[in-house]
Amino acid sequence: MKKRRWRDFGLAGLMLGPSAAVLSLFVIYPLVKAVWYGHQRCDASLSKCRTTSWHQYIDAFRSNEFQDSLIVTLKYALITVPIGLVLGISLAVLADKHIKGIGIFRTIFSSTVATSVAVASVMWFFLLNPSVGILADWLGGSAKTPGLLQKQGLALWAVSASSIWANLGFTFIVVTAGLQSVPKDLYESAYVDGANGWSRFTNVTLPMISPTLLFASVVLVTRAFQSFGEIDLLTAGGPKGETTTLTYLAYGQGLATSNDGGLRATVSVLLFFVLLILALVQFRGLEKRVHYGN
Repeated sequence: MKKRRWRDFGLAGLMLGPSAAVLSLFVIYPLVKAVWYGHQRCDASLSKCRTTSWHQYIDAFRSNEFQDSLIVTLKYALITVPIGLVLGISLAVLADKHIKGIGIFRTIFSSTVATSVAVASVMWFFLLNPSVGILADWLGGSAKTPGLLQKQGLALWAVSASSIWANLGFTFIVVTAGLQSVPKDLYESAYVDGANGWSRFTNVTLPMISPTLLFASVVLVTRAFQSFGEIDLLTAGGPKGETTTLTYLAYGQGLATSNDGGLRATVSVLLFFVLLILALVQFRGLEKRVHYGN
């Protein structure tokens, strides 16, 4: 019995070996390296470093730059995640119909999943451009002078619109997959009991796709906190730092961290722990509301 157990253990280790190697090389090692550089002050290339103190993490977290960027990132997530989920659910429910030609709309709704962040950002940059942008002409006012991407109080919303559009295809596909797993007899039973469309949606659809919504919300929050490309291409962190998220603080140009690889590593590690805490809060807070039954 013991020989068989050891044989199974060896086989399991052999099968898990490649995945463990990839995980160690591309996840664990970079994380450990970042934590190590995080308590040092270095040049931009991390070639010349001097050890300071592990208190650098605390000092960076308490700094005005980090706190302001954390608030901006939270606002960005609070805008993009709820709106993105509502739009994704709405489109998925509309497309979950067995009618002729619905496949065309499903293709259109999911098409943004094939669009890169760079392409989406450039597209929205031209749409919102005060000189040639179609949306800028249609909206007028602040959209023309100085432009939504340069207007304080509106720049974050403009970048959020780009992010919501770019992530809409992902949300639509995930929610559509969740809808396909809902047993049709539940809808039939609810219909027989006299439930209208809204009651069937709130009492049958939402509870049954709650695991899917939990997954989508965690992914969207993570994407919001890791947003960099759209910020860099559309606003470069401006105006006056209004769109400087945590990721842009770590990797953007012209900031306090630009020429210090150690500080960039510090911000990156702090961002990792912020995301870890948020994921745990989401799982703990929403797990009781998630229905895993058949």
